[in-house]
Amino acid sequence: MTQIGVVVNPTAGRGRGHGAGAATVDALRRRGHHVEDLSATDLEAASARARHAAVRGLDALVMVGGDGMVNLGANVVAETDLPLGIVAVGTGNDLARALDLPRSDVDASVRAIEHGLAQGPRAIDAVSAGPPLHSTRTWYLGALSCGVDAAVNARANTMRWPRGSARYVRALMGELRGFAPYGYRVTLDDVVWESAGCVVAVANAPWIGGGVKIAPDARIDDGLLDVVVAGPFTRSGVVRIFPGMYTGRHVRHPAVQVFRSRTALIEPVERLGSVPPDAFADGERLGPTPLQAQVHPGAVRVLA
Repeated sequence: MTQIGVVVNPTAGRGRGHGAGAATVDALRRRGHHVEDLSATDLEAASARARHAAVRGLDALVMVGGDGMVNLGANVVAETDLPLGIVAVGTGNDLARALDLPRSDVDASVRAIEHGLAQGPRAIDAVSAGPPLHSTRTWYLGALSCGVDAAVNARANTMRWPRGSARYVRALMGELRGFAPYGYRVTLDDVVWESAGCVVAVANAPWIGGGVKIAPDARIDDGLLDVVVAGPFTRSGVVRIFPGMYTGRHVRHPAVQVFRSRTALIEPVERLGSVPPDAFADGERLGPTPLQAQVHPGAVRVLA
């Protein structure tokens, strides 16, 4: 009998996560799997329970929620043989979008999980990130942001409405009131970009913010990071370029550049602009710069 651990974020999708979690557990059990509910009252406790269950022995770890829950699961399974199942019922679901997995559909998600169990999981890249002078690292699958997009993410997390990308737009309008370009030095495999700017995104997948196509050509299994840098822009310049980010048109702007690299070191340069905001990865707060990111090809196996 297949041993499956399930972790549910009950607040995902504006409270729909609890029902989606119960439906996921029920569907997996009806299909003959042994299911252990590893959910907890907070993400730290849920992460600990998932890690302990993984050590005891699981055939799969299934996350029910949004990108934050997928991020939690990736940090449990990265560089192990334990496959990750995703039931995407959050407000953004950017990682499910990147993986072409069902969104807001429990039955279709369970079918994808079972297909992966039967046919074998898909290997995708994961990215380790953390302070360059310390060994502690966290993992992400989507994108690390440390520009105005990160500041917008932080503001959006304090808002209860609207849902999805509309919340991101509303947060952007609020953030621009006090915006000033940030100062950066970004060191990649074979180039250094140093400038005032408004966006630095180290992307393993195309989307952030519930459908903002920050890195349109990023692929989650190509062994490379797409590093998107933009600026300097004025407030009005940010407003003009932002709508094109939903389709990826912003990368055509002459002040936007995209580099490909296996590593990226992001450092603040105060003489060039204000200190960049705390970085976010997969929508979760990561911390202040400097930060070092490195892609690890095939480090996570996803059931799809």
